[in-house]
Amino acid sequence: MTIRVLLADDQALLRSAFKVLVDSEPDMEVVGEAADGAQAVALTRSARADVVLMDIRMPGTDGLAATRMISADPELSHVRVVMLTTFEVDEYVVQSLRAGASGFLGKGAEPEELLNAIRVAAAGEALLSPAATKGLIATFLAQGGGSDNVAEPGAYAERMSALTSREREVLVLVAGGHSNDEIADRLEVSPLTVKTHVNRAMAKLGARDRAQLVVTAYESGLVRPRVE
Repeated sequence: MTIRVLLADDQALLRSAFKVLVDSEPDMEVVGEAADGAQAVALTRSARADVVLMDIRMPGTDGLAATRMISADPELSHVRVVMLTTFEVDEYVVQSLRAGASGFLGKGAEPEELLNAIRVAAAGEALLSPAATKGLIATFLAQGGGSDNVAEPGAYAERMSALTSREREVLVLVAGGHSNDEIADRLEVSPLTVKTHVNRAMAKLGARDRAQLVVTAYESGLVRPRVE
């Protein structure tokens, strides 16, 4: 199955470079290019994209607003958005994940990292490595995530109560930036079992992917960021 990729960036030269790279792979193709967020949303629908590489900063409708529109459209529930940032962790990363992005990637990433990001997102996994998760937590802290950004008590209570004790345990470890293999080693279970717990937690909490789980864990107050 060919992965249909949409490129959304206001820099034509960068889009051209990405297009050459993506189209060189046998399992993916670029099905559209957008110079702003509004165009990206329209092309996501018309070109039937699977993955959108979305620049955060674009004129007019920016990548953040475009991601919200895509995530809010039931007909585009299969679409995965990977945010492209000048810096891997910046002031908009947490907002991007809340908006529904599956993860983020620095524009300075190596070609293989970009291609891997597309495949990971298309497979329904979150492009949120342990290193990136730690960066997300740092950003969350910088934005006051330990106080103002935490949801009101009870906002997540019903959904959180639906989690089993094991699912909550796995969620805490996911929020701590641990991979499935690392969690499996800690809990002495198989990576497949961990993946099952993660998927069940996502379903119960209404999270699109692993990235959303991390945000939910902090916003619900299940996990509190610590300043070292």
